[in-house]
Amino acid sequence: MRVQAVLFDGFDPLDVLGPLEVLYAGGHATGGAITVELVSAEGPRDVPSGLAAISLRATARLDPSRADLVLLPGAAGATEQRDPDDDSIPARLGRTLRTGLPGLLGDALARPGVTVAGVCGGSLLLALAGLVEGRPATGHHAALDGMAGLGVRAVRARVVDDGDLVTGGGVTSGLDLGLYLLEREFGPRVAHAVEELFAYERRGVVWSDTGTEPVAI
Repeated sequence: MRVQAVLFDGFDPLDVLGPLEVLYAGGHATGGAITVELVSAEGPRDVPSGLAAISLRATARLDPSRADLVLLPGAAGATEQRDPDDDSIPARLGRTLRTGLPGLLGDALARPGVTVAGVCGGSLLLALAGLVEGRPATGHHAALDGMAGLGVRAVRARVVDDGDLVTGGGVTSGLDLGLYLLEREFGPRVAHAVEELFAYERRGVVWSDTGTEPVAI
């Protein structure tokens, strides 16, 4: 499984590094069956995060034809936008919509065999780009109403699996998402080995649109 983790200006480092480190450890646990790389829509470059002290190096351009899993983080910054050029999360996501990233994400979702995984505000970015309308997804709890207003079937869950779209809630849910993807692709023993390595137990039920419809309780 080839993983491309997307970087854009103002990304949230933990959204990327949490699931990416889980998947990287999964690569060791599977004898090299998983490879990970950091990418951007523009190609190789140093990408500033939403935290002034941290930037990461994208080593390649996002290329859905070379990926099995595209990992999309959200942004870091203030939650309230004051003007279009500030460092708030809404402003950073808005600027990202004006790059080539939404088109590449659309290519990834349209390509058979590619899974797109959104963490926290990454799910909102997909919704703002109009790429997940009508589909079940989760994101940061503060963004769920906005996602619903954009036509997403917003689900208040830690992780939501809709086949080629897997989404996680708030920032730390990236760990749960990464472990779930390991289990989905390689089985529970690999996921459990990485869970033990990280001394972290997955939280919550992974929601999917299957099974018995519950009545009000």
